[in-house]
Formats: sequence, C-alpha cells, structure tokens
Amino acid sequence: MQNYSCIIVEDEPLAAEVLEDYIKQVPFLQLKGICSDAIYAMDMLQKEKIDLIFLDIHLPKLKGFDFVKALKNPPQVIITSAYQEYALQGYELNVVDYLLKPIEFSRFLMAVNKLKQSTPPAPPVTPVPAKPERLHLFFNVSKKKVRIYLDEILYIESMKEYIRIVTRDKTILTKFQIGQIEELLARNNFLRVHRSFIVAKDKIEAFTATDVEVNGKPIPIGRSYKELVVSLLEQP
Repeated sequence: MQNYSCIIVEDEPLAAEVLEDYIKQVPFLQLKGICSDAIYAMDMLQKEKIDLIFLDIHLPKLKGFDFVKALKNPPQVIITSAYQEYALQGYELNVVDYLLKPIEFSRFLMAVNKLKQSTPPAPPVTPVPAKPERLHLFFNVSKKKVRIYLDEILYIESMKEYIRIVTRDKTILTKFQIGQIEELLARNNFLRVHRSFIVAKDKIEAFTATDVEVNGKPIPIGRSYKELVVSLLEQP
C-alpha cells in the first residue's frame, strides 16, 4: 500500500487539531508538519517531499488558491474550507476533493480514499484528448436559475445589492454582491476596474488612463484601480 506524506496548511488551531487527529487514524498518511500560513508551507515543500496538502483557502499573507497556483509542481491537494462557494475554483485546480468544515471523519475518509485511487495509471498508447468543459455559473433570476457561460460575459456592474451581468446576447439582474462574484471569477480572465465594474479582459477593445471600452461602451477605471489596471493592460 502506498504511503502519502502530507502537511496541513491551516491558520485556525482547532481546525488543524481536528485534521491532525484524523490523519493519525489513517495508516497510509504520514503527517510531516502543520503550517499556519502558505509562506511557511512553501518553505516546508522545499525541505520535504510532500505528496498531499490539506489546504484552507482563507490564509494570512497568501490565499490558498494563489499558493497552489504559485507552485511549479504542486502536490495533490484536498481543500478544507467553511465556504462552499469556492468549490468551482477548487476543482478547476484539479484538487482531489473539497471538504466543508466542520469535517466529519467519514467524509474525510472518503476524500483520502479518492487519493489512493488517484495514483495515475500508465498512459494509454493513443490517448484521446478530453474536450474542455465550458465554465459556467447559474444565477437566480425571477425564481429560476439561469446559466451564464463565463466566456460570454462582457462586464458586470454593481447595482447596490444586485449585479447586472452583460453578455453580447442578454443582460440579467441577480441578487449578488460584486465582491462575491469577483472571488468566484478570480483568475478567470476577469479584471476589477472600478468598485462598481468587473470586465472580461479579452473583451476590452481599447483603453485610456480613465476608462476601458467593452463592446463600444466606455467603462470608468476607478482611481484606486488605475495603476494596477493600466499596468496589466499594457503588458504584451
């Protein structure tokens, strides 16, 4: 039976203690350390061979998803979070599983058993490339859920407690905070340019120091966003 060396990256001592107890009950898991932040975890990964990370999302200094993306050859990852709304981002990073706190031991076992099964087999002689799935989200609109493909979004506008999502073909209004949708769309071609606007970077047709143009519509660049937005758009 293959053994897996693992670390816990968690800034809440009680949550880390629960995971430590669970790991000690699984014979094929070997705990190498507990890290209270991602910077400490990076240092440990350089010193130890780690097969698996139990990773919280909301960490000081560097967030969990940004930590994984910063690793050149990341180990396998099991997310441990109190927030289910980040599950889509997690699975886009090919995590083994996404565990919601408080975590039951039975659910923990299901996750680590997936890990055992996920040891990659020998590749087939003639692999058939999988067709990439178009990323999408469902939004509540007039008592029904409407599918919106992320690659169709032009921009998103905050309307106090609501957001307006604009594509080339339609516009929907849904009850959502712009900060929440910004986190859901993080690292998916979207850029916050103003406290009230998020735009799709590949839909920007032109820009100045004060606004970006999307589908012929000028969208203002907020004063506090100006330096970052302009520097990102000027990159080749």
